[in-house]
Amino acid sequence: MAKKAAARHILVDSQQTCEELKRQIEEGADFAALAREHSKCPSGKQGGELGEFGPGQMVPEFDRVVFSAPVGTVEGPVKTQFGYHLLEVTSRVG
Repeated sequence: MAKKAAARHILVDSQQTCEELKRQIEEGADFAALAREHSKCPSGKQGGELGEFGPGQMVPEFDRVVFSAPVGTVEGPVKTQFGYHLLEVTSRVG
């Protein structure tokens, strides 16, 4: 079976903002609500949902986290060419 994962993320411009949002999530804030409010990615409108994808479909920094982090944990800040991400793997197979 081919590897596949589903994830959601919040993309912001600064590491400081990313860390602050992660703290809010750890204190019980809703990931999807924060994504809709703060994410610079169009996926923010869907609560940060990126859908399902395989290895190599996202930037390498993203792939590393999505295919290694425990499902259901919020990881980050993860720096890419686009900015700073909080990532949550919502499912993974393969």
